[in-house]
Amino acid sequence: MVLSAHPSIEVVGEAEDGHQAVEQAGKLRPDVVVMDITMPNLNGLEATRLIRRDFSEVQVVILTMHDNRAYYLEFAKAGAAGCVLKRSMGTELVTAIEAAARGESYLPPSVAATVLADYRRLTARPTGEPGNPLTAREREILQLVAEGRTNREIADLLVLSIKTVQAHRANIMEKIDAHDRVELVRYAVRAGLIREDPAPF
Repeated sequence: MVLSAHPSIEVVGEAEDGHQAVEQAGKLRPDVVVMDITMPNLNGLEATRLIRRDFSEVQVVILTMHDNRAYYLEFAKAGAAGCVLKRSMGTELVTAIEAAARGESYLPPSVAATVLADYRRLTARPTGEPGNPLTAREREILQLVAEGRTNREIADLLVLSIKTVQAHRANIMEKIDAHDRVELVRYAVRAGLIREDPAPF
């Protein structure tokens, strides 16, 4: 409603989950995608990575409830042009979209300086310093596991064999030193892949 009411913005499509967002971005090729960070099946961070990888001309502005500079650093690494706190949408969201459409970046003023300092510090680290231990595919599978999906459901959704899903799951558990699904869910929450109210198990 906020965007449709703005004369310089046309809403050309909507998506219910991360996979659909990537699909719609490829089909519609909008100037800017407004991405919710917490979505089922594929979270907004991973969807942003895929969109920026496959459709580099499409800019992404992320909506998040997390007022935490560590999250903003992850958004930048994923290729987002900007992000907006959900509690301060409205004019700020329009400003972020217009900046992204011009090829510029946007961060909430309260965190911009801190995030830039963190990013410079990160990029100045010596090569070989360990970062996120999981690959993009492993993060994708971890989210689905944490959401309560079975190996069969994950295999069908990602068009993989069950053995491949099982192998990825075993690799994930080894990399993060998890011994059961409870520990996988906790890690997924800490990594911002799912909300703090995951599917019951």
